Amino acid sequence: MRKLAKRGNMNERIDIVLRKFRSRMSAYPPGMCPLALYRSLLQISMNQSCGKCVPCRDGLVEVERMLTDILNGCAASDSLKQLEEMCRMIADCADCAVGVSAAHLILDSLSEFADEYESHLKHHSCTENVTQTIPCVTLCPAHVDVPGYIALIKEEDYAGAIQVIRDRNPFPTACAMVCEHPCERKCRRAIIDDPINIRGLKKYAVESVAADTVPNPKRNVKTGKKVAVVGGGPSGLTAAYYLALMGHEVVIYEEHDKLGGMLRYGIPEYRLPKALLDVDLRAILAVDGIEVKYHTRVGRDISLDQIRAQSDAVYLGLGAQIGNRLPVENADAVNVVPAADFLQLVAGGMPPDLRDKKVALIGGGNVAMDAARTAIRLKAKSVHVFTRKRDDYTALEEEMEGAMQEGVRFRTLLSFLHIETDKETNEVRAVWLQPQIVGELDKFGMMTTEHSSNYPYRFQCDYLILGVGQRCDVEPFAAAGIPVDRGRILAGEDCIVPDTEGVFSGGDCVTGPSTAINAIAAGQVAAFNIDEYLGYHHKLPCEADVPAAMPNPCIPTSRAEVETKDPFERKENFEFVELPMTYEEAMRESGRCLRCDHYGCGAEEGGRGND
Repeated sequence: MRKLAKRGNMNERIDIVLRKFRSRMSAYPPGMCPLALYRSLLQISMNQSCGKCVPCRDGLVEVERMLTDILNGCAASDSLKQLEEMCRMIADCADCAVGVSAAHLILDSLSEFADEYESHLKHHSCTENVTQTIPCVTLCPAHVDVPGYIALIKEEDYAGAIQVIRDRNPFPTACAMVCEHPCERKCRRAIIDDPINIRGLKKYAVESVAADTVPNPKRNVKTGKKVAVVGGGPSGLTAAYYLALMGHEVVIYEEHDKLGGMLRYGIPEYRLPKALLDVDLRAILAVDGIEVKYHTRVGRDISLDQIRAQSDAVYLGLGAQIGNRLPVENADAVNVVPAADFLQLVAGGMPPDLRDKKVALIGGGNVAMDAARTAIRLKAKSVHVFTRKRDDYTALEEEMEGAMQEGVRFRTLLSFLHIETDKETNEVRAVWLQPQIVGELDKFGMMTTEHSSNYPYRFQCDYLILGVGQRCDVEPFAAAGIPVDRGRILAGEDCIVPDTEGVFSGGDCVTGPSTAINAIAAGQVAAFNIDEYLGYHHKLPCEADVPAAMPNPCIPTSRAEVETKDPFERKENFEFVELPMTYEEAMRESGRCLRCDHYGCGAEEGGRGND
C-alpha cells in the first residue's frame, strides 16, 4: 500500500510538470525551424518508449540522429530516402502507438515541409524568412506593435497607446471590443503562467481616453491623386484613412446611410455599442481629404467604369453582408432567415417578434453565436444550436460560454436534412436532423462523421436561423470585367487585382467571411501598395515614444480577465455586457509583458504595409 501511495504521489507531481510543459508547447514562437520542432516532438516520443521492441527502442534513436545531421548540414544526399524508409519500417513493425505515431509524425513532416528539408540538404540552412519573430506582432494580422502600446499603458500614457495602435489599425476602439485577439495565441507569457490579456488592455486604454480626442498624424502634402474606395466597412475605411494621410484624395462609395459595414450591421449592440464604433469613425473622418457618398451602390447608382474614369486607383473593400441559404426545399419559407440577415434586421431597428417562439439555429461560428444570443434578448422561448460535429463550433470560446450562460442550448452530432413547413402558411414547423457518429480524423486532425443507424430526429421550431456563412455581392464587378471566382474577387496578398489597371481589392470579398482585424489588415496593405502604384513611397510617422524595455522578473501571476455582467441581467437587454478593468488590474496585467520586442526575439524586420 505504501508503494502504491508513493507512486500515486509521483504521478501527481509529473502531471503538474506536464501541465506546465503543455503551456510551453502552445507558446512555440512563430518563425521557428519546423525541423527543429519535429525533432523535439520526436525526442518526447523517445522518452515515452518502454524499450521492449527494437523498432521503437533503436529505430527512433536512429531517426533522431538522421534529423540532427540534416539540421546540422552534414547529411548525405540520400538521407531523405533513408529517413523515409526507416520511418516506414518503424510504423509497420513497432508494437505500440508510441513508435507508430512517432514514425508517422516524421513521415508527415517529409511531405508537409519538403522545401525545408531540401533547403537544409542543399544550403545547410532554413528557407528564407524562417526566423523567430515577436509572437504577438506577427500573429496580429495588422502587425500592431503590441509590446509598445502595452508599455505605454503601463506608463499610463493611454493617448500614446492609442497612437501606437492607430499606426497600423485605425479602429482601436472597435477592436478593443470585438477583436478575436489572435495576438494572444502564442504569447510567450504562457511559458510562465497564461497569455497576457492583450484585448483587455486595449479596452482599458480606449475606455481611459476616447480615441477621437487623440490627434491623428499630420497629413502629408496633397498629391493631386484621387482614389476611390468601394465599401465603407473596416477594410475600406482603413485604406481610406492611410491613403488620406499620405496626401491622396479619397472618395468612399457606401451603400448604406452610415459607415461601419459589418461592424455596424453585423455585430450586436451588446458586443459593440455603436456609440463606441462612432468614436473610431469620427477619428477617421477627421483626416482631411476623405469624402463619403452615402446611398451609392455600384451597379445601381454608379457603374464601376464611371468610378475608374474619375479615379487614379480603385480599392474594392466589400464586406460579406449577404447570408447564405441552404440548397434545400423550403429554404425560403416564412421564418427561415440567414444569421447575417437576421442580425442586420435587428441592427436596422426591425427585429422579428420572437416572443414565446422556439428558435432553432444551424451553425457554430461567431455569427451564429451572435444570432443565438440576440434571439435570447428578443425573448425567444428557447434557442437550440445544432451542428454536425464538435469541430463545427468555430466561435470564440468566450462567446460560446456567454451563450450557454444566457440559456442557449447546444446539440452536436446532428446533420441537417430538410425543413418541414405548414402547407397553408408556408411557415417553418420543424427541422429534420440525422444523428451522426464520429469517424476517422482527416489529414488536418479534424473530426469526420457518418450517419448513425438511429432514425432521423424531428425538432419542432417556430423560427429557423441559418448560420452557414455569408457572401459578397460581386456580380456588378464581374459584369464590369473584374475577375471573380466562386463569388470572390481574385486578388493576391498584395491586394492587386490581376489584369486590371489600377484596381485593388481585399477583405471579405477576396478571402470570404473573416474577422474585422483581417479586413483591417487588408485595407492597410492595399493603401501602401496603392501609394506605390501611384508613384510614391510615403512613410507615416507615429508620434508616440515607446518606453525602454526593462527586465521582467518572470514571477508567475494570474491573468486578469475582462468581467461581464450577470447572465440573468445582461440577457434582458442589448446593453454592453463587459465591465471595465480596474486601474490595479490594468497595471498588473501590463506589468506581465515580457517585452519580446527587446528580449528573446529581437526586432521584427519587414516593410510596413507589405510584410
